[in-house]
Amino acid sequence: MSGTLNKVMLIGHLGDEVKMHYFDGGNCIGRFPLATNETYTNKQTNERITNTEWHNIVVRNKAAEICEKYLSKGDKVYIEGRIKTRKWQDDSGNDRYSTEIHCTDFTFLSTKNENENQQASNQAAHKPVDSNKNQPGQQIEKEDDLPF
Repeated sequence: MSGTLNKVMLIGHLGDEVKMHYFDGGNCIGRFPLATNETYTNKQTNERITNTEWHNIVVRNKAAEICEKYLSKGDKVYIEGRIKTRKWQDDSGNDRYSTEIHCTDFTFLSTKNENENQQASNQAAHKPVDSNKNQPGQQIEKEDDLPF
């Protein structure tokens, strides 16, 4: 294969609200941190360990406005994009580097409102459902366990 590929796919939770910056001419950029977790069991201590990796996500123009409108801290989202490293200088004139994920596609997996509604419905009293009492011709639908 002679070509190269720069592609990132992440599923994680927003660590903060989307921060917007507007430019002359109507363009805009949105930035937010995304947390992904890796959980494993330490074989020596049998302790569950979770490592969190933080990613700086950058979205542009209409996509940024959509993210700002519908996403908030804690929401779960699928992000697809490419890695870019940015070089900049701090106040002391030192060269600094930032690695960012420039988002090309995204899918909302859960929103804060969905999470609140789910918790409220879990707290409400539920009557047990007897699957043998289905009416003739009625089909039972199974939910897909897909991440997106």
